[in-house]
Amino acid sequence: MKLSIIVPCYNEELALPFFFEETEKVIQSMDVEREYIFVNDGSTDKTLEVLKSLNSAQPNIVHYVDFSRNFGKEAALYAGLVYSSGDLITVMDADLQDPPELLPEMYNLIMNESFDCVGTRRADRSGEPAIRSFFANQFYKLINKISQTEMVNGARDFRLMTRQMVDSILKLSEYNRFSKGLFSWVGFKTTYLSYENKERVAGETSWSFWSLFKYSIEGIINFSNAPLLISAWMGVVSFVISIIMMIFIIVRTIIFGNETSGWTSMVAIILLIGGIQLLGIGILGQYVGKIYLEVKKRPIYLIREIDKEKGHELW
Repeated sequence: MKLSIIVPCYNEELALPFFFEETEKVIQSMDVEREYIFVNDGSTDKTLEVLKSLNSAQPNIVHYVDFSRNFGKEAALYAGLVYSSGDLITVMDADLQDPPELLPEMYNLIMNESFDCVGTRRADRSGEPAIRSFFANQFYKLINKISQTEMVNGARDFRLMTRQMVDSILKLSEYNRFSKGLFSWVGFKTTYLSYENKERVAGETSWSFWSLFKYSIEGIINFSNAPLLISAWMGVVSFVISIIMMIFIIVRTIIFGNETSGWTSMVAIILLIGGIQLLGIGILGQYVGKIYLEVKKRPIYLIREIDKEKGHELW
């Protein structure tokens, strides 16, 4: 069996040596052939130099793909899957928050229990800011209510998959990607291993609260049309309320005569209806924007450089 280890990298020069050393210790204890595919996602530090050094030391095992700029983790993950050649494929972060010591157990579950995918999930969010944990938990509650694709709370991208499952994922070549949802959407027999949350071994995370918030919006838009339905129902409710108000005004005028309505209440109503309309247009605009990006058919990523060994395999 050949195992492909895919590692998206963005400014990970400090963590990469630790990651490679620790992962090698685990992989060498397993009865598998191995290849590492590091995808440099437009790093601004010396990540590429570190990858070239690792490749020079073991060119048959360590491969790298260097993007022309930063395209995001989703693009890097997809590129790694494209260039993988293993019978089994795992996706890992370079910061060692994905513990390599789980790989043997994941391997045994696939080989002995006939699973197509063994994913991992954090048993808790210790060490994470309370506000981030709160919003993360609320996101998973929300997405599982409004989407038909189930997403496991605390699930990581770190998972071991069969070639059949990876080939199925590669058929989903959409530009707007949300891998946690895609992994779940393709189906296949999947189980999860829980582990205690781990801190980064070195360096700093590139995921801010705002970037995680935008990523969650991507997930909602990609896997649910509930925001469009909510927008439509808000319009229906506003219409019904306006009819009721019109009837009330007509009846009141017939009984009590015409009265001058308050300017403040009128402005408040106009602002309310206008706000609802703008909210609906904004929600619709998000979906139209995603369609716009898809129909342009731009590539998910562009490559500036690839190591000679992997390039030779492809040629």
